[in-house]
Amino acid sequence: MTTVEVFADVWCPFAHVGLRRLVEYRDRTAADFVLHVRAWPLELVNGRPLDVALVAEEIEALRDRFPRSTLPALRLVHAAYQRGLAAGERVSLLVRDALFEHGRDIGRRDELQRVADLAGLPGLLAPAHEVIDEWHEGLRRGVVGSPHFFVAGADFFCPSLAIRREGGRLDVSADPAGMEHLLALVA
Repeated sequence: MTTVEVFADVWCPFAHVGLRRLVEYRDRTAADFVLHVRAWPLELVNGRPLDVALVAEEIEALRDRFPRSTLPALRLVHAAYQRGLAAGERVSLLVRDALFEHGRDIGRRDELQRVADLAGLPGLLAPAHEVIDEWHEGLRRGVVGSPHFFVAGADFFCPSLAIRREGGRLDVSADPAGMEHLLALVA
């Protein structure tokens, strides 16, 4: 089984799209890989919490319930990975679904408890320093943003999307070639 390592923040809509595309590909083809989504807390990368207006530009319809911090959710994901790759992947996807698909504030303890219960891992949070250590590992490995994928000796920043600014406006479109390159390594 191949492990696809991804450094990403929970509130990164680009990571949500890329992870979902990989899972859909795996489900469609029965490819044998697991996702290991590691912490890349944008609030630490940027030295401050993300501005909701900035993220709203990245995803046209940002939900009402946006967390002020993703560090608690990243702690839950990290703790789940300590139980195994399958548990970590499940929780990583569940927290992103809660935020992007259901508009839930995954910064709230009760929402994280709901996710942990859904995954069969109640009351689970890793110590904060472990998330910080993971972020430092990303820095050492040259992560440039969220999401940054590593597989089979190669690495890709946001391979499923082409992101550029044109005329002061953010333009995001699918990047089939980038995604195909990544998928060729997990097939």
